[in-house]
Amino acid sequence: MKKIFGDKNYKDYIPKPICEDYPEYNELYLKAWELAFDHVKDIPGMIQNPYMDEALCKTQVWIWDSCFMSLFCKYARNVFPGVETLNNFYGVLHENKKLATVIPDESEPKWTLATPGVPYEVVLNIADNPPLFAWAEYENALFGGDIEYLKELLYERKILQKHYEWFESLKEQILFVGVLNETCLIAKKDGYAWEGGRSGMDNTPRGRTGESAERERPNNPDLLWLDAICQQAMSANIIAKMFALLKDFENEKIWLEKYNDKKEIINNLYWDELDKFYYDINDKTKEFVKVPTIASFWPMTAEVASDIQARHLEGHFADEKTFGGIVPFPSLSRSDNDFKDDGRYWRGGVWLPTAYASLKGLKNYKMFDTAYESSLKLLNHMYLTYKEYEPHTIWECYSPTKCEPATVPDGSRKSRPNFCGWSALGPISVYIEFVLGFHTVDAFGKIVEWEKSDQLTKKTGIQNLAFGDIITDIITEGNKCSVKSNGRYTLKINGVEYNIEKGINEFEII
Repeated sequence: MKKIFGDKNYKDYIPKPICEDYPEYNELYLKAWELAFDHVKDIPGMIQNPYMDEALCKTQVWIWDSCFMSLFCKYARNVFPGVETLNNFYGVLHENKKLATVIPDESEPKWTLATPGVPYEVVLNIADNPPLFAWAEYENALFGGDIEYLKELLYERKILQKHYEWFESLKEQILFVGVLNETCLIAKKDGYAWEGGRSGMDNTPRGRTGESAERERPNNPDLLWLDAICQQAMSANIIAKMFALLKDFENEKIWLEKYNDKKEIINNLYWDELDKFYYDINDKTKEFVKVPTIASFWPMTAEVASDIQARHLEGHFADEKTFGGIVPFPSLSRSDNDFKDDGRYWRGGVWLPTAYASLKGLKNYKMFDTAYESSLKLLNHMYLTYKEYEPHTIWECYSPTKCEPATVPDGSRKSRPNFCGWSALGPISVYIEFVLGFHTVDAFGKIVEWEKSDQLTKKTGIQNLAFGDIITDIITEGNKCSVKSNGRYTLKINGVEYNIEKGINEFEII
């Protein structure tokens, strides 16, 4: 399909969810796309232009925001340049390129150090943000189905391999050209030292030495961060999957070995058999640093947890004392001494990127009922906040206790409004994949997998779902299913396969 980034008729290209059980969520869905469209930016001189702006500022770009944004842009990939935006990071970090020079105005935040009216070269805020490029590329590739693009990415540019090895090579702090802040990640034998802001979990209490954090960012230099090693393991596994798609089984084996090496370390050192939970560890003593956060679910996202370990983790999403309750996925366990009822950013705030990553972990282990129940609670919380709290919009992060946005670290104000931005993951990706249940789309295999909850009893489905060269409508009412498609593919509904032909297909669900 032809790329028409920034087309004002974007609504013609987005999928149309059907959910008569919860029709109100479509209002939030459309609002998310509307806000996201405002962040399709056209700035001459950017390596990728147009690109998706993170809803933060004009003079800096963020890796982890952009990776997560690509995971909802994949649903309208010809209009929203989600995965393409990553070229701005690839160019600076691995291809010796520069970003555009802009003229900031008075709206630019003071923390950027940019002076209004004075030319400023756009920079990466952080180079050692979570290494999620491979995940973002793979999820988008499954929608695009472009083998030639994978060949270019892996054989010509070798971007994903370069970034993985770059992470492995970081043995001291460096200031990279084109990046505002020096790196903090240090690769060690059993994992990675890191820092709150670089990990993305800015003021997390991880790494504290007492029962409560004395500082906003403990940043214990002896801490090995669980999410960092899981994200590297996930990257290696996904690179292996990409080589498998290219039938390059030699390279698949090489990258699976890297994945399995990380997997063994994670399960030998980071799993606490007593608590049945993953924790960060102290590099010197290998003792667990027992601060239970949403990061402890990355082993499921990375597919390194065993089925038994995953079952233990799953239980926390039903436990109102830890990560469940009316508002699931708080960034810090409700049982922790540093948990704050108003969120205080990563002291309990609910963040859509980590919630989405956790849901993907549940999907990896086929825990669809838990994923449905948790995602429904999450989306309902976003919707009620949208309707009841002013201004009526989508927020950077959410309170874990009230229908409000979470507060910033010092509690002085609410988090950022109009944040789409990664928060569009909730009304778009969480809604489509886990509430409606269209959890897997594979343009290479021409497969759509739909785990439809039996709690959705009314008309349910999706129209204008596009993957590869297929555009399809899938609608059920009762046990009757109607599918319209411009080509052949396989539809799996709750594990049962149905062969979809071009045209109108009508059948009863087994």
